[in-house]
Amino acid sequence: MKLSYFIPGMDFNAAGKTSAEVKRLLAQLGIDQGTVKRIAIALYEGEMNIAIHGGGGTAEVEFTPSTVNINLRDEGPGIPDIELAMTEGYSTASDEIRNMGFGAGMGLPNMKRNSDEFFIESTVGRGTTVRMVFHLNTQP
Repeated sequence: MKLSYFIPGMDFNAAGKTSAEVKRLLAQLGIDQGTVKRIAIALYEGEMNIAIHGGGGTAEVEFTPSTVNINLRDEGPGIPDIELAMTEGYSTASDEIRNMGFGAGMGLPNMKRNSDEFFIESTVGRGTTVRMVFHLNTQP
């Protein structure tokens, strides 16, 4: 099963809906709560990055018997220094975004920490793609 979601830019009412829906689906499929939590956290962080930094984009979530594969894409400004962006606490969020409670610089590090496999590609002026793989344990 493969699902696609549009994540609008700067729409904080819509950001988080994808991770909430995927979390419900995983619970219905009997995926263990620890794995569901890791996926939901990583996907939420990705949604917020797309909404805040990417100007909007897409999330594709593919369910297989042994994995959940998530591909996040935006056509935003891109990340000039991925290594720096992966540093906990580093953020390019505006003061306005920070005052809303976002932009703490933990999005990408949390995505990597919660996924079993993490890949990121970015081209300045063209956007960013993040791929996360989660290995499933279907035991309750």
